[in-house]
Amino acid sequence: MNGSLYQRFAQRYKREEEGGGSMTIKNIMVHLDQGARTAVRLKLAVDLARHHQARLVGVFGQRGQAQQVGLVSSWPSAEYAAAAEASQALFCSAVGDLPSWEWVDINRGSDTEVIRLLVENGRHFDFIILGQHEENFQHLPKDLAEMMILDSGRPVLVVPYAGTFDDVFAHPLVAWNDAREAARALNDALPLIQSAQETVVVRVAWENKVTREEKATLLKHLQAHGITASYEVVTPKSERVQLMDALLNTVSDQGATLLVMGAKGNGNNLFKGQGAGTRYILEHMTVPVLMAH
Repeated sequence: MNGSLYQRFAQRYKREEEGGGSMTIKNIMVHLDQGARTAVRLKLAVDLARHHQARLVGVFGQRGQAQQVGLVSSWPSAEYAAAAEASQALFCSAVGDLPSWEWVDINRGSDTEVIRLLVENGRHFDFIILGQHEENFQHLPKDLAEMMILDSGRPVLVVPYAGTFDDVFAHPLVAWNDAREAARALNDALPLIQSAQETVVVRVAWENKVTREEKATLLKHLQAHGITASYEVVTPKSERVQLMDALLNTVSDQGATLLVMGAKGNGNNLFKGQGAGTRYILEHMTVPVLMAH
């Protein structure tokens, strides 16, 4: 290796060591809509951007109908324009003294376009924050969170539609099954959980086949990033308790403030059937969930 190339590698290694050796969060997207829960995730996003000295972009997007006057339709409708204006005002008020921020309106109203444009926007950020689907809120496509997780290529933090979350990253619980998706989610979470008070890795399985070496390898990986963690294996006490229910029960029992887990795609058939998979967690979550695919 020539001297200049070696020097570049050495400088890059030094920067990674100084930053903890993992991805840094410098560009955050938060999804905005006219729902009341927007303020909750916006506060979380502002706090996160301030902590990481990151740029924050609020992206407004929701369903909307074109305005119809006789046979002529026009876009945006007065209702959509009013919602967008209110969103911009809320965002500008919330960002306060953040040094770098921007508000964006995707300016489309159909389910297909809302999902497509939010996903495409999300690919240009380090991290995405959006809300859990709420049945009584009709302004968003039901599968928005799933599509953002599966298609954006970025880690997504989904905030529940109920509750307040002041210290999300204080006590993370990492769902681990040694799969690619779990590894991706864990490593995407590293810069967010390095200052955690307590981190626990949990493997939920019908049988405990985890070796001592497997536990040690994962815990050493976390230690290399300055994270001290424990490793637990949880086996459901009854066949009537499904694996995903056991995971959610463990989140509650541990007092976890965040669930970190990999998301499976449609090809794994985990979006079907109660008690199994990504969609079940998204529907029944009680704490923020960081997912990656």
